[in-house]
This record gives sequence, C-alpha cells and structure tokens, in this order.
Amino acid sequence: MFQVTYLARLGELTLKGGNIKEFENRLVHNTRVYLESVKARVQLRAGRMYIDCPEESCAAVEFTLSHLIGITGWARTHVCEKNVESIKEAVMIEALKAKQEGAKTFKIETRRAEKSFPLSSYELSCEAAGDVFDQKILSVDVHNPDLTIRIEMRERCFVYSDAQKGCRGLPVGTSGKGLLLLSGGLDSPVAGYRMMRRGMKVECIYFHAYPYTSSEAQKKVEDLAQIISSYGIETHINIIPFTEVQMAIRKLTKDVPVINDFSTESFSTLLLRMCMMKTASILAHHIHAQCLITGESLGQVASQTIENMAVTEYACTLPLIRPLIGLDKEEIIETAKFIGTYDTSILPYEDCCVLFSPKHPVLKASIENASSLFDQLNADALLQEAFEKREIKTFSAKKYVEEHYT
Repeated sequence: MFQVTYLARLGELTLKGGNIKEFENRLVHNTRVYLESVKARVQLRAGRMYIDCPEESCAAVEFTLSHLIGITGWARTHVCEKNVESIKEAVMIEALKAKQEGAKTFKIETRRAEKSFPLSSYELSCEAAGDVFDQKILSVDVHNPDLTIRIEMRERCFVYSDAQKGCRGLPVGTSGKGLLLLSGGLDSPVAGYRMMRRGMKVECIYFHAYPYTSSEAQKKVEDLAQIISSYGIETHINIIPFTEVQMAIRKLTKDVPVINDFSTESFSTLLLRMCMMKTASILAHHIHAQCLITGESLGQVASQTIENMAVTEYACTLPLIRPLIGLDKEEIIETAKFIGTYDTSILPYEDCCVLFSPKHPVLKASIENASSLFDQLNADALLQEAFEKREIKTFSAKKYVEEHYT
C-alpha cells in the first residue's frame, strides 16, 4: 500500500527536556491534520519523523513538509535492507539520476544510529561509494561536491540525496495564541509567520474601510491569510468595518485643529492605530488570545518611531509583540519571498492606513497629547459596534490540501 517513505529531521524541539513528548506529539498531530484527506502514515522515532504513503499522496506530503513548522529538513528516501549490496544499489540510483541532471562530483555522509551494524560510518560510506567511483559515474569531492548522498542506518536503512530545508522552529500550538493585525503590506504576514515559528497559533484581524478601501484590498488580505494558514494549520480572519471610526477621527481633527501647538491632523494615523489596538484587544480577550502581534519595524515609517510606538501600545490591554522590530526591509522581503506572500503583498490595493494618512504625520508624539485626543474622540461605542459587526472567515491547510491534492 505504501510505496514511498519521507524522512524529516526534527529541529529545536529535540533540545527540550522533560516535556519533549508534548512537542513531539504536537508535531505529529499537526502533520496528521495536514494529511487527513490523503493516505499516509505518520510516525516519530528517535529524532526523526517518517511519512509512508502511496505515490498518489506524494504531492500532498511534499506540500505538508515544505510548510510544516518544527522540522529542519526533509527528503524522499530509498528504504533499503540493512546490507551493503542493497545500500550500494540505492546509492547508484541516486548517482545516475544526479549525473543526468549535470552532477560531476559526489560524497557520501553516513549516520549509523543502529550500532549493531558491523561497519562503521566511515567504512559504510567507502563501501557504498565504491561502484559509483569504480564505474566512473561521478568523481569524489568531499569538500564541495555537486551531490551529497546521505545514508541513515536506523531500524531501517534510508538513502537519499535531494534534501530540502524545513521551516525550523517549534510546532504550532505549543506557545499559546496571538492575534495578528494583518494588513495588505509586506510586514504583517511575515510577523505572523515568525510567531508561528515560535510555536504560536495565530488568528488575524483586518480593518476595512469600505468604500474607501476596495473589495480587491480585502481579497488581497484574505489571500495573505490563506498563505500564512498553510504554515499555521488554521487561522480565522476577523474583518472589522472601520469606516465610521475613521470618519470620527477626521471630524475630530477638524473640530479640534490644534493641540499644544501641534496640528491634530498630524495625529490621525496614531489615533487610528490606537483605535485598532483597542478593538484588537477586545477581540483578543473574546477569543482568548494572549497577545497582539504587529509587523512594526523600528523607524520604518512615521508611526514606527519609538515615541509613536509607545503611544499605540498605550491603547493595548494585552502584551504587544513586534517580531520584526530590528529587521530592515530587505530582510523582511527575503522572508516574504520564502513563505510566498511577497507577490500578493505588492499588489497595488492600499489599505485604510495608507488612504487616510496625513501629509505631515507627527514623528515624536507624546502619550499625553495622543491620549488627550483619544479621550476626546470618545470612540468606545464605535469600536464596540465595529467589533460586533465583524465578519469571520476561516482558512486551513487541511482544506487547502484536500482541494488541491485529492
């Protein structure tokens, strides 16, 4: 029934002490959730996870392993009898395939966890390489080879060469729940992904100001939620109608044009972010999230100076986590490309923060001035109403696999 075996290497969770079983069980559970709709068997033993499946399930398994947080790498393997001839045959298959793809040099790395095998790791590597070298299929280069063939001698023997990098981190669901303020930009999806890699289950909140922000802008954010859900197992996006709140901010800045010699219009973005933080706090308490997550990076835009971030945090009633705080834009873009959000994030549909930005935003706001304006806004009823009118959509990796790979 199961013709194919994949091997995945566990990462950081192997360093856990007495509670390592909790992390291992969560990793296996998450893997099985991805693969509920396909035929596959998931097992974990001695720092390795194995997925056995039929050929028709391979695409689903490879999607899962490329998105599964908690493993450092994975590969499709040859499963051999624990004897030299079977291993040499599997090594030859890998070498011939690589030669057809242009490889000229190789080396073999052996890990012998099964100590009863009569040859040492070095001896087995030499024996396994013999036919490939003698028949001049490939030449040996132990320093910079085109191809590295790996042999793992365990309860079974595994031979593989096309090892893929994993997402690393801790299995999602081992570090509580956070609420991500998700926009259509580059930063917030990356922030959500980085917290998923720390084991956090992430839910999303998005503020929509129809008709000032288009349905395309909302669809863009939903697409981003779908992408990050493929790493986080499942996420809900709470779409909050925020037009009335933004109109109230605009009215306040006209009615009270100056505060302590500052234009109140320059505080518009900060007031909006304070409203967002307060609404997000309401939702977080409702869904039992333990923190808020944003994509802020220190000094990146006017609202992200240290003074202005202190103002927005003032409106929170939960811890505020900023996983991108010390990253520059190139580092954020690199991760966005890796997780697949970049092309969606750069689509030209702007969110409400951009459309209502003042021409000259305040750069170093004081909490005293900002909180005074926020109190004058008297927005509690508006924020509660916006929260109650929220629309909730669910995106899950399990459903994506079912729709695309079955």
